[in-house]
Amino acid sequence: MSVLTAEPGAVPAGEEPPDTGERYRLTAVTGLAALSLDAMASVAYGPEAIVLVLAAAGAHGLGYTLPVTLAIAALLAVLVASYRQVIAAFPDGGGSYAVARTHLGARTSLVAAASLVLDYVLNVAVAVTAGVAALTSAFPALYPHRLSLCLAVLVLITAVNLRGIVESAKAFIVPTVVFVGSIFVLIVVGLFRSSPASTATAAGHASVLADNASSVGALLLLKAFASGCAALTGVEAIANAVPSFRVPRAKRAQHAEVVLGAVLGAMLIGLSVLISRFHLQPVAGVTVLAQLADASLGHNWGFYVIQFATMILLALSANTSFGGLPVLLKLLARDNYLPHVFALKADRQVHRHGVLALAVVSAALLVFSGGDTNTLVPMFAIGVFVGFTVAQVGMVRHWLLERGPGWRGKALLNGFGAVLTGVATVVVTISKFTEGAWLVVVMLPLLVAAFVAVHRAYGRIGERLGLGRIPEPPHRERSVVIVPVSSLSRLTSAALSAAASLGDEVRAVTVCHPAPEDRAQLHALERAWAEWDPGVPLVRLSCERRTLGRPIAAYVREVAAAEPATQVTVLIPEAEPERLWQRLLQNQRGAVVAHAVRRETDAVICRLRFRLC
Repeated sequence: MSVLTAEPGAVPAGEEPPDTGERYRLTAVTGLAALSLDAMASVAYGPEAIVLVLAAAGAHGLGYTLPVTLAIAALLAVLVASYRQVIAAFPDGGGSYAVARTHLGARTSLVAAASLVLDYVLNVAVAVTAGVAALTSAFPALYPHRLSLCLAVLVLITAVNLRGIVESAKAFIVPTVVFVGSIFVLIVVGLFRSSPASTATAAGHASVLADNASSVGALLLLKAFASGCAALTGVEAIANAVPSFRVPRAKRAQHAEVVLGAVLGAMLIGLSVLISRFHLQPVAGVTVLAQLADASLGHNWGFYVIQFATMILLALSANTSFGGLPVLLKLLARDNYLPHVFALKADRQVHRHGVLALAVVSAALLVFSGGDTNTLVPMFAIGVFVGFTVAQVGMVRHWLLERGPGWRGKALLNGFGAVLTGVATVVVTISKFTEGAWLVVVMLPLLVAAFVAVHRAYGRIGERLGLGRIPEPPHRERSVVIVPVSSLSRLTSAALSAAASLGDEVRAVTVCHPAPEDRAQLHALERAWAEWDPGVPLVRLSCERRTLGRPIAAYVREVAAAEPATQVTVLIPEAEPERLWQRLLQNQRGAVVAHAVRRETDAVICRLRFRLC
């Protein structure tokens, strides 16, 4: 007798290598394309949010644009450094949820998770509506169809993500490179200009700059800082999706996080410098980024390239949520806070149920808002600030417990960041409460309550199943297999053969209704059964009402009551057509019987598939 041996780590013939799923995971470059679109696209509205707030103090207020942006860039640096540590400490992903779960307790972690869920869902809706708004601005004839366009874009992004996160990353690399490259060209060209090349974009539009205003208070600066922090949304996405990266996952994710922070910070500061250099004022109906492109490049093809690149990237920045939220839902499902179906993966390392759930909820938001960005923006970014604050507080506790090299400096850095993001959370919530932020304030505790309810349900199920305890040894019981039949066919023969293999006794049952045609059909079946003589009794079940499932379920209850030590099994034979569309031709009797037996009895249900091929 020969013995087959193999080298350690060798793969037996006919089997795939154990980690073929790596090719469906992200590199640092594709990770940036898949998970940073939200953050990159935020430069289209982050600087504008600052300018619009400071405009309340007139031209003097706009002079503080660069200092406020530098403060936001400093916070960005703190966040990037913090999330690099989060990635290293929690390589299974989850970001602020994972940090809080370990160091701040279950309830705090659920607050972080709920805030991230809200932020991800709102990000999809805001990104899609903002991208379509840019399109309808260029082509006003499409404005009445903006909701249909939003839903079409959402379907497209969902379809790409169902093919795998790597496929979505590859599809979005080119738009990301074009957008980032065009923004840096805009900044570099603008730095060499002493005056705007063109002001055609803003011509004819009313300025929103406040008149007769000269004082800039601390509250206004704080509000501008909090509004500008909208540019930081998406910074946490890489830390949430670490398992989506290739080995070494943590290192690749950290590199992607650093590059994201450097590119985003450079763009924010560069655009802010140009705003101050060209003394731009916010005007109605024209974005600040459009004015900057006009002033730096002139009103030519370069201007339109930036506008179209911005439009595309805004629409596609929803992909950040499709990369991060399914991983977060998987972690919540693993911890029994969401249905376990969210932890399942498809062939291409896709959390398909998470992707589809995000798409459905986002579609509902789009329909609710009518495809209008302004309806959704007030609710945006609050969730991510809550997550930022929780993550930083959790990391402070992490350093206090770990006390590794340089822990004091790291704890101080995270603590400073927690104060900044905490203040921003409070200011944004208060300033935008009446504009729609109240909905987020209401939804956060409701989501947490839903997580707790699911967790308790799983706890009760686990207790009844005896999970974690050694069960009683298995034992054999006498079994009766009941087979519903309505006629004689190859399907009937296959069902009785399978039933004889499963149980000690087999009984065929047929339901008889009082109508004359039904009685004639029953008599024909009984004559054919006697002629066939399969060695299995045919039990007639009379029923006054024209139902099928309830009489069979009642008979199962009678058998179980008469023979309490017997295991009752109901074997339901069903024909499986060769073509998918032919399933529409079936009468669905099997599903009706299975539903009734499952609902009204404790019998085992077997559904025999007889392939018609």
